[in-house]
Amino acid sequence: MKDPLKTGFTDRLTAAADAKKAMLARMKPKPTVSDPNFVDRATRKAEELAAKRALHEAEKEKARQESEARKALEAEAAREAEEAALEAKRGERKERKALSKAEQKAKRDARYAARKARN
Repeated sequence: MKDPLKTGFTDRLTAAADAKKAMLARMKPKPTVSDPNFVDRATRKAEELAAKRALHEAEKEKARQESEARKALEAEAAREAEEAALEAKRGERKERKALSKAEQKAKRDARYAARKARN
């Protein structure tokens, strides 16, 4: 069979060497261009962790404030109930005093009326 391209042994060896060099060049690592906005995984995880911690701290602070507000309301309600009980006690005492004054006046008036009736 006759070679239509007229390639000799040396030409085939050269072509094979060039193909091998091309394959090796494709396998060679290429210089990378790093993204200026690239954030590595450790930094991203640290940022996420910091965000979660801040959110957790905010939630804890909110819960603490709500707890303090609830305690303040309960203390205020207890103080108002105590004042109401004290006021009721005072009212009962005033009422008893008024009744005893009325009874004393009635006794005094009865003695006065008895004295007037004797005369």
